[in-house]
Formats: sequence, C-alpha cells, structure tokens
Amino acid sequence: MAVDDLPSGWVLAKLGELGQVDRGRSRHRPRYAEHLYGGPYPFIQTGDIKASGGRITAYQQTYSEAGLAQSRLWPAGTMCITIAANIGETGILSFPACFPDSVVGFVPDAAKCDVRFIEYTFRHLRHLIQHEASGSVQDNINLATLDRLRFPLPSLPEQRAIAHILGALDDKIELNRRMNETLEAMARALFKSWFVDFSPVRAKAEGRPTGLPPHIADIFPGSFEDSELGEIPKGWRVVPVAQLADVVGGTTPSTKEAAYWTDGQHCWATPKDLSGLATPVLLATEHRITGAGLAQIGSGLLPPGTVLLSSRAPIGYLAVVEVPVAINQGFIAMLPKVGVPSPFLLYWAEWGHEEIVSRANGSTFLEISKASFRPIPLVAPTEAVFGAFGQMAGAIHTRIVVNERESRTLAALRDALLPKLISGELRVEDVAATGGGVG
Repeated sequence: MAVDDLPSGWVLAKLGELGQVDRGRSRHRPRYAEHLYGGPYPFIQTGDIKASGGRITAYQQTYSEAGLAQSRLWPAGTMCITIAANIGETGILSFPACFPDSVVGFVPDAAKCDVRFIEYTFRHLRHLIQHEASGSVQDNINLATLDRLRFPLPSLPEQRAIAHILGALDDKIELNRRMNETLEAMARALFKSWFVDFSPVRAKAEGRPTGLPPHIADIFPGSFEDSELGEIPKGWRVVPVAQLADVVGGTTPSTKEAAYWTDGQHCWATPKDLSGLATPVLLATEHRITGAGLAQIGSGLLPPGTVLLSSRAPIGYLAVVEVPVAINQGFIAMLPKVGVPSPFLLYWAEWGHEEIVSRANGSTFLEISKASFRPIPLVAPTEAVFGAFGQMAGAIHTRIVVNERESRTLAALRDALLPKLISGELRVEDVAATGGGVG
C-alpha cells in the first residue's frame, strides 16, 4: 500500500520503529544440552506459537538457571514471530519466557502501538513473510526480512479499538475452547468411572454411597463376576467391538478424474482433517467429492454420530462426525448400533489406544485393519446403563458441538473483518454501526 492510499491519519510503519526487535538466543536443543532444560522458566518453541491462536498461554518445555544464563527472559506482552519451521506464526506471551533463535521477539513501546493490533497485522502479513522464505533451502527468514516490511498504522486509539473488536471475537473463541476442554474432561471422567474403574458397582458392593441419583444408582449391580478380561460387573458382558458398532472403511476416488472432485458437494475426510481438531468433533472437511466420487466409496456417506479412528500414520486420531461424510482408506469408522452412545465408543477407543495399536502391523508404518479391529473385546454394560450414559454424556457432547459451531462462525467473522480493519478499508465506526463484533 502506498502512502497516498492510506486512510487519513494513518502512516506506513516498520516494526523496529515501534519497539525493540531481536532474535531469541538459544541455539541448543535438549538432546545436546540437557543441563539447560527442566527448570522454572518457560521455554517457548515454534510449535507453541503456532498452536497459540495469537495468545501464548501454554508451553511444553522449560529452562533451568543454566539455560536462562545463556538466553533471555522476555517479558509478558512480548510478541513472538517464528522465522524458521512454521514461518510467520505469531503469538503474544502471557508470561515471561525464553525462546530459541528460530523466534524473533518484539517488545512494544506502549506509547506508539497496541501489541494486539500489531499481532493481528502480522497475521494478515503472514503470507508475505512466508513468501519471502519460499525457495530457501532451509526455509527461513531473518531480521532483515522483517525490517523490510512496512504496514499501515492508525492512531493509537484506533489501534486499540480495532484490537478490541478482533480480540472480543478471539476471547469468545478461547472461552469456548476452555469450556470444551472442561466438558471433555467431565465426559472422559464419567466414562472412566463407570466403565474402567466400575466405581458405582464398587461403591454398592462395599456398602458406600455411589454419589449418583437413586434412579441412576439403581441400574448398577452391586457385585462382580469373572470374565476373560478379569472381574466385571455382574450381568455385564465381554463382547467384540463389532457387536456394538458396524466397522467400515473408505477409499480415495481417483484424483485424476475431475468428475469425482470438481464442485464436490459431499464432505470427504482424511486423517489430516482430524489432526488439528481442538475437540473431537468433525464439522467440515478440507476436501469435497461429487456424487460420482461418492459412488466409488463402498461405505458411502456416513451419518452424524459415526466415530472415526485414524488407522495409520498415526493410529489414534478420533472424532465424532457431526455432518454426513465419506472417508478415505486411513480410517476405521464405527457406526454405533441401536442403543450404543457415540461418546461410549469415542472414549473407549481413546482409553483402549494401547490395545488397538498392539493389534496393528506393517513394515513401513503401523496400521490396524478392520479385520484386526472388529474382534477387540470390551466390557459392555446393560441397556439401562448404556441409556443413562447416553443421556449424560450425550448432553455434554451436544454442548461441545454447539460451542464448536459458534467458534467456527466467530472465526469466520474475525477472518473477514481482519484484513479490512487492518488496512483501513473498513473503519471502526462502520463496524460499530452494523453491530459487528461481540461483547
């Protein structure tokens, strides 16, 4: 954008004019310098930034005192920019932290800029930054690359107003994410209590309260019996998973046949669609196929409620389908039989991951076939217990889906507003007049 094209009161700015810009200092990796790691100081890596959604609230690695001595503790509010691996990803530190030389830190001058506005601007510039790295053998950039970037900058009050509009949307998305984490933990704990630890049965057998409402407690037995899987609640059964769900797979229609893909209207999933899910709910897919393409897939269009399990490279991605979907050959799909709740199959597959992997084979990569998967035994409760779990876990799952759908809508609105607000094409007062944003 040329200066003459800028909205009134805006200027073209460089990052270095708005605060301090420098690279992280650590060039060591844990396997080469173990003494630098494992201490009290958060150590942010490129993956943490990519997964942050613009706000770095979590980390996987820490630095020791020795690590800090050869690095730097950047303050909370620093914007991190990745310049290698996942290039151009950004996030603002929520706490003081160190980071490696594959990350650039920007400490803003609060009198000149709003760091949230700058972070949104760099999200918008990400494609330009990545373009600078394309063709490089190591696929990276440096400080000189960032110094060449000039971007539109409004007055500080307008920066804050723009950041508030976009931030309100991101805040609600983050709130939904945290809520879904809590809801998932509740459903997972309920599954473990009832179907792994058999807690209500043990409580009744020992004469203790179950902690459940009487009408729920009454459906659990008060004793155990032996089975091939060890002691299980009396009256429950050990059955193969194929007795609780129809187990099917998929395929990939020829990608050379345009009639299978052009203007496709049916969702078609690959394990990649599950790999980045924040919650195990599939609402959309990257690719779509036509009716002609769907006809090439024996399992057809799978209904909502189907549980997908990636069957190779890696085994273990999981999701409950919430839209009709066809699948490729990288899945085992479980269509619950009547009376079997989808969340039961979802959390059973998660809890039984090691057993599932133990039945896989392959020389290049492990894969679990449908034939090997179908006989896997599990403990099935009575119809009444299935029904109670379906009601309780189903209500939780429904809330998760509602939150996830809302977050997708909010993200689409944010992504539509961001380039227009950052460039000045759309002004804050225009958004306010139309009721845009949230809260």
